[in-house]
Amino acid sequence: MTDTPLPPTQAANPTAPKEAAHNEQVLRDVTALPALPGVYRYFDAQGQVLYVGKAINLKRRVSSYFSKNHGGTRIGHMVSKIARLETTVVRSEAEALLLENNLIKTLSPKYNILFRDDKSYPYLKIGAPARSSIDTKIVASDAMATSVGDQNELKKLSLKVTAEAFPQVSYYRGAVDKKHHYFGPYPSAWAVKEAILLMQKVFRLRTCEESVFANRTRPCLLYQIKRCSGPCVGHISAADYAQSVADAERFLNGDTHEIMRELQARMMAHADKLEFEQAAELRNQLAALSNVLHQQSVDNVADRDVDILAVKVQGGRACVNLAMVRGGRHLGDRPYFPVQVQDGADVALDDDAGADDGPPCSVESQVLDAFIAQHYLQVPVPPSLVVSSPVDQALLQALTVQTGVKVTAVHNPREQRRVWLEMAQTNANLQLARLLSEEGSQQARTRALAQALDLLPDVLDELRIECFDISHTAGESTQASCVVFHHHKMQNAEYRRYKIADITPGDDYAAMRQVLLRRYGKLAEVLQEAKRAGETPSGTGRMPDLVLVDGGKGQVSMARAVFTQLGLDLSLIVGVEKGEGRRIGLEELVFADGRDKVYLGIDSAALMLVAQIRDEAHRFAITGMRAARAKVRMDGGQLEQIPGIGPKRRARLLQRFGGVRGVALASEHDIASVEGISVELAGQIYRALH
Repeated sequence: MTDTPLPPTQAANPTAPKEAAHNEQVLRDVTALPALPGVYRYFDAQGQVLYVGKAINLKRRVSSYFSKNHGGTRIGHMVSKIARLETTVVRSEAEALLLENNLIKTLSPKYNILFRDDKSYPYLKIGAPARSSIDTKIVASDAMATSVGDQNELKKLSLKVTAEAFPQVSYYRGAVDKKHHYFGPYPSAWAVKEAILLMQKVFRLRTCEESVFANRTRPCLLYQIKRCSGPCVGHISAADYAQSVADAERFLNGDTHEIMRELQARMMAHADKLEFEQAAELRNQLAALSNVLHQQSVDNVADRDVDILAVKVQGGRACVNLAMVRGGRHLGDRPYFPVQVQDGADVALDDDAGADDGPPCSVESQVLDAFIAQHYLQVPVPPSLVVSSPVDQALLQALTVQTGVKVTAVHNPREQRRVWLEMAQTNANLQLARLLSEEGSQQARTRALAQALDLLPDVLDELRIECFDISHTAGESTQASCVVFHHHKMQNAEYRRYKIADITPGDDYAAMRQVLLRRYGKLAEVLQEAKRAGETPSGTGRMPDLVLVDGGKGQVSMARAVFTQLGLDLSLIVGVEKGEGRRIGLEELVFADGRDKVYLGIDSAALMLVAQIRDEAHRFAITGMRAARAKVRMDGGQLEQIPGIGPKRRARLLQRFGGVRGVALASEHDIASVEGISVELAGQIYRALH
C-alpha cells in the first residue's frame, strides 16, 4: 500500500480567475495518477476533506470527475471546491474498500454517506469454568500451609476457585476476553437482560458477583423463586452446575431441540432409578424451555446467526434497520440514521456511472453498502445477511477477506427469512416516519424563532444558537455551561463547561462575565483580524446568530458590558427571564440592544425552542456542578478549604474517620479528639460540613 500525497493548489497565474487556476492545477495532478487500484481523497482550499472514494483504476476514475460539465448538480458543486487530492495505491479492490471506509469513519467527508459511531454492542457473558490446575494447587498447598499467613492465602484461593467452579452469567459491554465465553452481540441492553432472565428461568445460573457469592451463608431470594440453583450454599454440585452451563451455552448457540432430547433422556433415566426428585427438576426445566420456544416461535433454526438489514429512504433522510438473529433466536433490532444522504448518494451514483465499473445502483443500495462497509469494520459480521436491496458483491468479498468467513447476502429471501425481512422493513418505515416527524417539528420551531427575532440567516439550517447558564450550591463548585443548537438540533459534541474561579461565592453576575469573556475574548480578536483581511470566518470560528443567557435584566446587562468591551454586536444577546411565579411558558425575552421585552406566548413554537435550549443549558450546568462538588467532597478537598486545616490535619481526620463522609457524621467532641484539632477548630469543621 503506497501513499501518494499530491501538492496543494498553487495558482500558475495570479491574475487568472481562481476557478480556472484551481482546475488547471488539479488536472495536472490527475495526469500523474497511476492506472492501479486505490483510494482517493478530495480536499477544499481550507484543507477540509470533501469526498473519499475507491477505484479499480485510479486514473480513469478520478479523470471521470473532470471529463464533463456537471452543471449545478451536487457533484458539480463538490468538483468546483476541489483544491487538491491525495491517493493511496493498494493491491486489490478488497483492500480499497476496507481502506475507503476506514477513512470515511475517521475523516467524516462532507459528500460521503456517514453512519456515526454508536456505543459498542452488549454481550451476554458466561465466566470461564474452574481450572483443574488450580484445584491441584489447592490440594498440594493444603499440606504445606503451616503459618497463619499461608492459611489465609489458601482460604482466598479456595474462595476464588469455588466461584470459578460455578460460572456467573452477566451483562457485558467492551472488548472481549478469550478466557470467558461471550454470546451476541445483542442489539440492545434490553435484549441481553431478557436473555439473562431466560438463563435464570430455564437453567438457573447464578448472576451474583464473586464477592456476594463468597460471603453467602443462606440462599438468596432468587433461589426461593427458582431463578438460581443455590451454588453459593452447596445446593448443587459443581458437576451438575457445569452441565447446566453447557446446556445454556448450547441453547444460546441454537442447539435447542438436541438439548430437549437430552433433557428428556436424562429425566427418564432418573425415573427408572426411582430418583423422582431429580426427574421432577428436569421435567420443570423441560417445561420452561418448551414455553420459551413456544413464545419465541423458533421452529426453524437452520439460520443460527443472521443479520437482517432493511433500508428506507424518504425526504432526503434514510433509516437502516438492523435486526439480529443469534442461535436461531430473533434478538430484536436497532435503527441507524445516516447523515449527508442526498449529497453522498448523488456523488456516489454519478461516480459509479462515470467509472464504467458497472451499472449505477439505487440510493437504497448505496446507503446499504455504506452501512455494511462502515458498520462491520468493528463489529463481527455473521456469515449470512438478509437485505432489502442488492449489495455490492465486491463488498461481500472484502468482508470475506477481512473475517476469513464467507459472507453471503440474500436479496429476495423465502420462508422464515422473508418474515424476518418484512418485520425489519416495517420497523424501518416506522422509525423513519418518526424521525421525519420530529425533524419537521424542530425545523418549524427554528423557523418560528428566526421569524420572531428577525434572524435571517442565509440558510435556516445554519442558524447557530449558544446558551449559557450558571450553577452552584451556595457558592460551592460554581460552573458555567455553554450548549449549542445548530442544524435544528442540540450539538452535544460542541458543549463546553467552564470552571469559575476567583469570584465571590454566589456572584452569578461575575460568573457570567467570566464565562462570556473566556468564550468570546479570543474569538473577537480573530474576527477583527479577519475583518481587516477582508475574510469571512466560518464554522466554529464565527459568532453565533443568537446568544441566550438564562436570566433577566441583570444577566443581560453583564453580557452587554462584555460584548461592548469586546466590540461585538449587542443585538445577538437575548436573556430568558422567568415569568410571573416562575411558571413555565410565561418566560419573556430581554434584549441587550434596548428593544422592549417580548412575550412569545405559551403555545409559541419559538418559545418552545428557547425553553428547550435553556433547559438543556441548565441540565448540563447542574450535572457538571454536582460532579465537581461530589469530587471535592469525596477526595477531601473541602476540608482544606476550611481555615486552619492543612494537609497534615486533613490526613489525620481522614485516617481517623475513614473519609469526608465519616468526618461529617462525627460530632464536635469526636472531631476534637483528633491530634492537632482544638475545640474551636472542631466547631469550625463541624459547621463547615453541615
